[in-house]
Amino acid sequence: MSDQKMDLSIVIPVLNEEANVEELARRIGETLKPRNLAYEVLFVDDGSTDGTLARIASLNQQDSRIKALSFNRNFGKAYAYSAGFDEAQGRVVITMDGDLQDAPEEIPQFLEKIEGGYDLVTGWKHQGKGRASRALPSKFFNWVTGHSMIVKVHDSNCPFKAYRREVVKTLRLYGELYRFIPALAYWRGFRVTEIKVGNYPRQFGQSKYGVERFLKGFLDFLTVLFLTRYVKRPLHFFGIFGLLALGAGFVLDLLIAIAGILAGRVGHQALLLLGLVLVLIGVQFIFTGLLGEMVYSVKGREQEYLIARRIE
Repeated sequence: MSDQKMDLSIVIPVLNEEANVEELARRIGETLKPRNLAYEVLFVDDGSTDGTLARIASLNQQDSRIKALSFNRNFGKAYAYSAGFDEAQGRVVITMDGDLQDAPEEIPQFLEKIEGGYDLVTGWKHQGKGRASRALPSKFFNWVTGHSMIVKVHDSNCPFKAYRREVVKTLRLYGELYRFIPALAYWRGFRVTEIKVGNYPRQFGQSKYGVERFLKGFLDFLTVLFLTRYVKRPLHFFGIFGLLALGAGFVLDLLIAIAGILAGRVGHQALLLLGLVLVLIGVQFIFTGLLGEMVYSVKGREQEYLIARRIE
């Protein structure tokens, strides 16, 4: 990994992780020292309100390879990734969380897979150590996505990943789409694989993600499913619903007509009209949303985050 000035960039979104960033930076340095790589550690401060940024600035004074971008408010993890990917200079990019639940000591096995020819390597936290209230929804989420996506991975949501530079420069992330990076990369023709990694308990601070993330994630899952399977053949998607709606409407009208002939009059007109209106409104809203997502994906999105400070 020496054909570029920078071999490796490590992008770490952080939000109120003052107690963790110093230990994380130290362990990254100890892990990479034997490999003699030119690397940078890029923390993306997503609007922290504690001393996280000050702690990173102090680390930068000791080691110029530790850098930071700081948003002027909290924009979310997807935009933190986007900002980090835009700034990353390494031929290989690693992403991981800043809460020490991802072990820096496992970075070399990601690099080995990249050196073996893969474009994206995602971690698989096969042994859960979290609370059941979080672990069970996460397992269900991974089961649904694993059986629906075009690429089969066990843990699409694992933040511990390694990418070739070409991958991160083509990703456009917003909302909760960072949870589906393997599918998005595979759709673009990149080689994707996974490796087992540890799932270590948080030592300091509190989790920043609640149960509501699964609802948002499910909605973006529908977006990714549409973009990766039907964006080039939307009629295959819309046609299924159109045929179902047409068939259901025809059968319903036929049954009411037959019942009306037998009874001598046609009843349930108001109920029939109400059902038709609700179906049409629902279909219009869903299709309008999906079409909007498709146009957004093709045309791209404006930069929606604002960097207030840089530490270089």
